[in-house]
Amino acid sequence: MNVSDFDFDLPSDLIAQVPAEPRGSSRLMVLDRRTGRTEAAVVGDLPRWLRRGDVIVLNDTRVFPARLLGHRVPSRGAVECLLLGRLDAERWDALVHPGQKLRPGEQFVCEGAGGRLVGVIEARHTFGRRTVRLTADGGADVDAVIDAIGHVPLPPYIKRPDVLADRERYQTVFAARRGSVAAPTAGLHVTDALLDALAQAGIERVAVTLHVGYGTFKPVRGDTVEDHRVDPEEYEVSPEAADRLNRALGEGRRVVAVGTTVTRALESAALVGGGRVAAGRATSGLFIYPGFAFQAVGALLTNFHVPRSSLLMLACAFGGREPVLAAYAEAIARRFRFYSYGDAMLII
Repeated sequence: MNVSDFDFDLPSDLIAQVPAEPRGSSRLMVLDRRTGRTEAAVVGDLPRWLRRGDVIVLNDTRVFPARLLGHRVPSRGAVECLLLGRLDAERWDALVHPGQKLRPGEQFVCEGAGGRLVGVIEARHTFGRRTVRLTADGGADVDAVIDAIGHVPLPPYIKRPDVLADRERYQTVFAARRGSVAAPTAGLHVTDALLDALAQAGIERVAVTLHVGYGTFKPVRGDTVEDHRVDPEEYEVSPEAADRLNRALGEGRRVVAVGTTVTRALESAALVGGGRVAAGRATSGLFIYPGFAFQAVGALLTNFHVPRSSLLMLACAFGGREPVLAAYAEAIARRFRFYSYGDAMLII
């Protein structure tokens, strides 16, 4: 399968740089994957297309301010460190800039009103990645200092610095478990009022966790889809969540995934469970593209994704490549907003 089959032209002014306000006011395109028919609405209308007994599944991961700005020691040259994931109590996998000037043994400092962190480069890896040891002055809690002085790791296609408002808007209202460096963006549309409306309509709610890594922005570099590999991410399905999901599937009720991260977690757990959603914590490198046999997800709420990306391929696997790309063309003609802070699509 050719990567070029998932390409399309997107005007740059449709790449959302700020979220729609208030939360929940984004536009929604509904795609019926059986007929290819589409309908335009707003996210608040979501209950119209769901039915009593459906189970909506949310990713309760929490984004932490993983982008640290500081200076080298002793030169005081500028340093940017994006924390990708914790390796142990003090060591992190990170992207560091300027990487060519920060070799093993060199130090940098990041500081602000909330504290001071000292970073030491321990190892160099490919694609600018480094192993970094972080400690906080005075024995302070490193995570607390990161939360105080770190910056929201906005996606690379948002061409502006983060602002204070991003700490709230680049986070879902149901975020609970710290660990992501990118938001599960379909969940950004969900409000407390919408959750209440879904509950009143008889839609069950379940949470799973998948900590989103920077690999979510990883381009598909080759020419052939099958040659691509997605970066592994940690996910967890609690025993209660697995029981409720398996009960719904056994009764023929629909599981509605809010986002590609939920989809990957559920389908990974279903592969482990041989068709039933297996409880537990695991790491998944599952790459979903057309031809994949879905075992758990029956409807998908997602954003509009980057051309030639693994996320677009997942949406096409669920909704069909031609119907999804036709819906994307219609979204562009109707000037829907794309990517993390953009509008949403419901595929049923």
